[in-house]
This record gives sequence, C-alpha cells and structure tokens, in this order.
Amino acid sequence: MAQAKPFLKWVGGKGQLIPQLGAFLPARFGEWKDVTYIEPFVGGGAMLFHMLQSYDNISRVVINDINEELTTCYRTVRDHAGELLERLALIQDEYRALRDEGERKEYFMQKRRLFNEKPLSPVENTSLFIFLNRTCFNGLYRVNKSGAFNVPFGRYAQPTICDRDTIIEDSRLLRKVEIMTGDFEATLKKANGNTLFYFDPPYRPISGTSNFKDYAKEPFDDMSQVRLKRFCDKVQERGYYFMLSNSDGMGNYGNDSFFDDLYADYPIERVWASRSVNAVASKRGKLSEILVHNYEETVASCNENSIYRHLRVAL
Repeated sequence: MAQAKPFLKWVGGKGQLIPQLGAFLPARFGEWKDVTYIEPFVGGGAMLFHMLQSYDNISRVVINDINEELTTCYRTVRDHAGELLERLALIQDEYRALRDEGERKEYFMQKRRLFNEKPLSPVENTSLFIFLNRTCFNGLYRVNKSGAFNVPFGRYAQPTICDRDTIIEDSRLLRKVEIMTGDFEATLKKANGNTLFYFDPPYRPISGTSNFKDYAKEPFDDMSQVRLKRFCDKVQERGYYFMLSNSDGMGNYGNDSFFDDLYADYPIERVWASRSVNAVASKRGKLSEILVHNYEETVASCNENSIYRHLRVAL
C-alpha cells in the first residue's frame, strides 16, 4: 500500500520537521482515548497525513483553511479522486508531449488564465491547481490583491502532475476528515473531549526578503498573530491542548523577541528546518523555528532514550 503524503508542494511544509514535531506532542498522546485532532491552517497537510497514519486513537479530524482554492482541493481529493485522476492524466500527457520550453510556458500561461477565470467545477479547479503547483516557480502559491494566482512559469520539463498512488491513498484517509473553509477561530466549536490543535499559520517574516505569505487576499499581519495567541488562550481555558509553529525572530543571532514575548506564558521550543525560498542566497539553509505548546510533558521529555534527545545534543 502506498503511503499517504501531501499531494501539493507547499512552502513552509512540515514534512522535514515531522520527527521533531512528533517528539513534542503531549506525553502519552498515543494512549489518549477518542481523540479529536484539529488543524485550523492545514496548508500542505504533512502533519495531517502523518497523524492520520500514526495514531489510530484519533477518531475525529477537522481541518480548515481560509484559502478556498486549497480546501476545494482537499474536498475533491476526498470525494472525486477518480474523476480528478482522469483529468490530471490528460493534462500530464499534454504537457509532457511539448518538447519546446516556449510551448510549455504558453501551455502554463493558458492554464493559469483559465484557473483565474471563475467559476469552475471542483474537479476542473483542483486539476488546474495541482498542475500549476507542479509547474510554477518553486511550487509557490501566491495571489495578488484581486485574488488572482500570479506565480510565474517554473521551467520543469517532466514534472509528476498525476501522482495516482498518492491521491488514492490520501483520498482514503481524508474520508474521516471534516473540511472547513474560513477563519481559524471557527474551529473552536469542533473541539470536544481529548482535543489537540496544531497551528501552522502563515509565518511572520523574519526579514524583508522572506515574505512569502500571500496565500490569500486577506493579510496575516501582526494583529492576526496576536489574535491567534488570544485564541490559543481560549483553547487553554477550555481545557484543550495545542501546539503551534512559527518563525523564530531570535534565531541565527536575531533580536526580534515578538513571539518570545507574545507566548511568554507557554513553553517555547526551537526546532530546525531547511528553507530554500529566499531572494538572498545567503539566507537560505538551516533556520530555527519556534514551537509553542500548552503542556509541560512531551513525548521527548518522557523518553530519555529518544532519538530526538540525541538529535538535540548533536545540534
């Protein structure tokens, strides 16, 4: 059986951080009963698919994103995988048959124009979204002030556009997932009993050259970051658990304590990720990120022999 994984490339995706994120889950999380797992900013879904495959005690899953194009993709993969695969196979064959880069670019621009013309059926919209994601520059998702996708052509000659095994397995797992579209605060009403929230919001830029946060028309600025912290307080007050990722203004000898001050009442960890999307080559590479949670004991803290403890020492 194929392994489920993100069907989209996504800037800031958590695939490489899964071992570190797993180490900071609540202690004995795997022993909880009847768990509700909620991701208010689902993005590419690396953590989602990891949790779905790793913990059979999760009985209810809710994902949300303000990006309607993205949540349409998740619903289509869940509900119409067969039709989607037929459409993606056709697009892949057409694109790979083009031997000239100029022809491939014109094909890309044609599909981008079509994607920005709404309305489209969910299957058509999702097939174009996946095609653009696989063929645009660096797999970015960026929109202008009007909400139109505007990432340029990526010059890939033979990309995988129709990843049949991944979509089939993702579709199977997503059948148990409730998919919401809207503001992150709306997810609180879905919490019940043993609930864990994982927040992976648009990251706060740590420099003027790392600002790739225009995933939606609505900006996620510092006021939004503060509102998210207050939402975390509500989660805490109601007895639920949360873990949150964001950029680290104090990393690499930085002196921006925005998040350290904002989340001073909660444990803050540092994890390490490799980032390649920056206009300045010297600012690519290994960067620390913050990980905030509202519980004291973690998987790592309860396992002195964990791989992650050795990893932390090595770092």
